[in-house]
Amino acid sequence: MSLSRREFLKSSAAASAAAAIGMNVPAELEANANAAENGWRWDKAACRFCGTGCGIMMATKNGKIVAVKGDPAAPVNRGLNCIKGYFNAKIMYGADRLTQPLLRVDANGNFDKKGKFAPVSWQRAFDEMEVHIKKALKASGPEGVAVFASGQYTVMEGYAAQKMMKGGFRSNAIDPNARHCMASAVVGFYQTFGIDEPSGCYDDIELTDTVVSWGSNMAEMHPILWSRVTDRKLSDPDRVKVVNMSTYRHRTSDLADIEIIFTPNTDLAMWNYIAREIVYNNPDAIDWDFLKKNIIFAASPVNMGYGMRRAGEPSVMPVRADGSAGKYNAKEMETYNHEMVHVVSENEAPALEPYGYKAGDKMVNKPAGLKHWEISFEEYKKFLAPYTLDYVAKVSKGDPDEDIEEFKKKLQMLADLYIEKGRKVVSFWTMGMNQHTRGTWVNTLSYNVHFMLNKQALPGSGAFSLTGQPSACGTAREVGTFCHRLPADMMVKNPKHRKKTEDRWKIPHGTLNPVGNQHIMKIHRDIEDGVVKFAWVNVCNAYQDSANATHWIKAAREMDNFIVTSDGYPGISAMVSDLVLPSAMIYEKWGAYGNAERRTQHWRQQVLPVGDAMSDTWQWVELSKRFTVNDLWGPYTLRNGKKLADVRGEAEKMGYTKDTTMYEILYANKEAKSYKIDLDSFPQKGYDNSDCNGDSRNVIGSDGKVWKGFGFMIHEYLFEEYAWFGRGHGHDLAPFTTYHKVRGLKWPVVDGKETQWRFNAKYDPYAAAAVAKSGNGSTHAFYGPLAKALTQGDLMGIKDKNKKSLKNKAKIFARPYMEPPEVPDAEYDTWLCTGRVLEHWHSGTMTMRVPELFRAVPEALCYMHPETAKDKGLKQGELCWVESRRGKVKARVETRGRNRPPRSLVFVPWFDEKVFINKVCLDATCPQSKQTDYKKCAIKLYKA
Repeated sequence: MSLSRREFLKSSAAASAAAAIGMNVPAELEANANAAENGWRWDKAACRFCGTGCGIMMATKNGKIVAVKGDPAAPVNRGLNCIKGYFNAKIMYGADRLTQPLLRVDANGNFDKKGKFAPVSWQRAFDEMEVHIKKALKASGPEGVAVFASGQYTVMEGYAAQKMMKGGFRSNAIDPNARHCMASAVVGFYQTFGIDEPSGCYDDIELTDTVVSWGSNMAEMHPILWSRVTDRKLSDPDRVKVVNMSTYRHRTSDLADIEIIFTPNTDLAMWNYIAREIVYNNPDAIDWDFLKKNIIFAASPVNMGYGMRRAGEPSVMPVRADGSAGKYNAKEMETYNHEMVHVVSENEAPALEPYGYKAGDKMVNKPAGLKHWEISFEEYKKFLAPYTLDYVAKVSKGDPDEDIEEFKKKLQMLADLYIEKGRKVVSFWTMGMNQHTRGTWVNTLSYNVHFMLNKQALPGSGAFSLTGQPSACGTAREVGTFCHRLPADMMVKNPKHRKKTEDRWKIPHGTLNPVGNQHIMKIHRDIEDGVVKFAWVNVCNAYQDSANATHWIKAAREMDNFIVTSDGYPGISAMVSDLVLPSAMIYEKWGAYGNAERRTQHWRQQVLPVGDAMSDTWQWVELSKRFTVNDLWGPYTLRNGKKLADVRGEAEKMGYTKDTTMYEILYANKEAKSYKIDLDSFPQKGYDNSDCNGDSRNVIGSDGKVWKGFGFMIHEYLFEEYAWFGRGHGHDLAPFTTYHKVRGLKWPVVDGKETQWRFNAKYDPYAAAAVAKSGNGSTHAFYGPLAKALTQGDLMGIKDKNKKSLKNKAKIFARPYMEPPEVPDAEYDTWLCTGRVLEHWHSGTMTMRVPELFRAVPEALCYMHPETAKDKGLKQGELCWVESRRGKVKARVETRGRNRPPRSLVFVPWFDEKVFINKVCLDATCPQSKQTDYKKCAIKLYKA
């Protein structure tokens, strides 16, 4: 049978579409499709993009990916993909794909920081990295070597990177771009439940009566989940209600029964308003039996600052008479000075009155860490008193053109939906609540409402944080690639956790560094301060994705340091770097991701990498061959005076010599080599493995010889060693081979079965065991172990330092509404919000290389209200300046687009490196989670 290209495409597409929705496929169509696909090999994989975790089917032929479709067997997406998902193959074949290492050199080929990029061998690349890492260790100790890590690492990549950084270099300066993404949700989970990640699952969508989206444009950011929400709404339109909470109108608004446009930061006030409605006006709705068995009330300091630079840091010294300081101009310092002293505003004053503040008072801010204590219900009730409907409507109404009485009605309707007996409610959120100077606070406030109504960790009800990145859960959080974490919710500051990790990694006790404070913004600041001398960008675009970007780019290019970027394409971070390494992209390597509902998914290498690209796992493991016990495990003194012991003697007692490499200890030990290459058995049979076996490209490796592979199944070893930490501890993962047979499993996986609703004794074996042991007859057990003994006090502070156990209990927090450190004023009179659009992923490094996606949205626009444009003398389609105290960019005016801001705000997405909006954004963070707030800063607009 001979088919034209048009017939081929039509037959394959029609057959796939019909199969995805369960239609019978006509015999002729099926025959044509089969003929068209002759010689194709189909295999399952996970989508490269958002945290939804869609399953895809991928066809390869003659060493290239030729087709991608949604996986009908995948429970997340059930055969559907979003527009980005359908282009998973094309992200790998852009015209400017990096294919060999590039080093800045002078005319003689020597490294020169001011030189031009020239191709070098992998051996030369690793030679340079070795030299500059050793130089950084000598100058600054372990704090001088840093990694910008990623929620887009595969599980194996992240675990390999963490082992070398923390076990080898003894550095905790590894932090993922998930810090920008989900850190506030993480700390909210820790503080509330004592353990990370959501209690519910996506099945809640089909079971609920009410979906409330808090600061999450689900229609564009999680489109497959939104398709499920839409299906649920349309299946029972009278009963099912959808509420969109946002600072501007967007596509999620189109389905909503209620749309609430609020002023940035006032989600805190609205959550507390709903809680007040429950406590003061609907006390019968409180499930006191549930609360008494499962919940305590807690408070924390309010004068903790905004996560910005503090006075006295090297780059803000000296302070000058004109208001500038160090490397920061006077305008920037107007905002940074709020970090030390904040004057309480009229809007904040009612919320802060229970803490003893009034309007005009100077609040002296001090670092507070994660400090909190138990309070009584009466203290919590006192805290809620200010959040009346009148007060909350006044501070939170975000559209200046909306009638205040109409806005009040919406707030009351929102509260009524939560409170209605028998109504199931799911609260979804993403960056709107996480990228927030009080991100941890607002995350915890969401659980308050659900707990009081006993609508948490139940089918169809719960507060649910949606992850932004494909493995922000699986790698950043579960593997523990944050600076303060170890695998499976363990912490570097906890000596028992360090010992457990050292024992499993077979390294001397005392090797691991207990100080883990170099989060992503601190790494940037430490580069600017001259502390970090070597930084490696992995699977992210750290110099495009960080707020106040001009400072960090200048520091990278002008300070005495060495910056490396591993990437598939030459993005801004690559251009900023001294060395660029070509990375294998997602389907050119074996991997695993963990999605937002705790679902772990694996895939096999589908094709060979392009050019001489190699995986990030390979890069880390090859680097480890360059460093010995003698190089790394001697004594160090950290900046805070903490000393790391010389553990070389202990290493010798363990059988290592001073010349034993980190490769031999961390990656190629006896256990690792027990994971055999088996090309005759599932899942390895028929699939490439460039890391373990080498491949037909005959890449010249880091030793100058043709790469022949590690010779053992390193991916299985890394996964199984990582999984060991969680098994038996409420974080159980299935075996490596099992994941290649299934479409993912939601952990904890106990006796081969996944868990849908954690902490619920009916569904979660760990909760069932805890309830049985306690004998209290509860339906739930919040068994997370962190911060489960608290001192006692009131809103003003601790009164009794004796700690009281709250085993198996969760917390309701008193946390007030406060403004961000920068709000619009006479000069900078408009709010700026940033984010993504449906067609592009993060910095656009991949999706801007896909012709169809580029043509669909070729540039980032400045979305604004038509009246805003008129007031500023701007017209649709022309260029304007968007300027803050930190910088300015040109963007094209859009008054008719999908995003429809009120007059008080503009929205500019950040995928376009030519519209570099992160030069404008403020690098304020939540002081507890250290997550950057990209959703609110003050700007001015004028004609370009």
